[in-house]
Amino acid sequence: MCFDLDSAPPVPPLSGAAVSHTDLVLEAADGNRLAAFHATPDEPTGVGVVVLPDVRGLYRFYEELALRFAERGYHAVAIDYFGRTAGSGKRDDDFEYMPHVDRTTQQGIQLDVAAAVAQLRSREGGSCRAVFTVGFCFGGRHSWLSTAGGHGLAGAVGFYGRPGEGRDGSPGPTQRAHELRGPILALLGGNDPAIPAEDVHAFEAALDAAGVENDVVVYPGAPHSFFDRKQEEFAAESQDAWNRTLAFLERYS
Repeated sequence: MCFDLDSAPPVPPLSGAAVSHTDLVLEAADGNRLAAFHATPDEPTGVGVVVLPDVRGLYRFYEELALRFAERGYHAVAIDYFGRTAGSGKRDDDFEYMPHVDRTTQQGIQLDVAAAVAQLRSREGGSCRAVFTVGFCFGGRHSWLSTAGGHGLAGAVGFYGRPGEGRDGSPGPTQRAHELRGPILALLGGNDPAIPAEDVHAFEAALDAAGVENDVVVYPGAPHSFFDRKQEEFAAESQDAWNRTLAFLERYS
């Protein structure tokens, strides 16, 4: 788990911005039905964002983040990972997510990302001309991997995703760098024991060797999951990461 149940994105609501939102159930190509949350701007930019949560799947933190994107003109769809094993209904705070995380696959997650991308490109979803992924922890890793998923993404942002091999030995973004289609933005904490510096250096080197446009940013002293309103001592790092994310979306859309 990355964030506490009462955590919130360290991005204040944008005064005067008008957005709407809806709970959705999307259907992937394999028939999986997955929960999603779509935040819709009143003044859209024509750009969409697929929000990939941490290991807990779709919950309040990421719904709030989708709203913050929509306030800035981006259609945003946050998705859940566990439709195949836990269904598409709402879950309470006691949901035991790790057994479901262990049953996810890269292929299944990419089918679900494809469903969210299709939603954003549909007329009812905003007819977005450019779509990005933005993910956190487990979702950060899969955000980068999504650029190898054939979705035609404009780019991918990952906050503190693990770039190396998975616990099951599956190849990660570093090992699959030659398949990735950038640009890539990586936002990492320098004091994150789950992602040692050598793994970060290997990821950046692999992207460079593969000719993938990338920006790998490490915040010295910042821990895993620093992007949290409760982490007041890392407010400057969080603001910088948010600004870099918005600049990335603007630059590559």
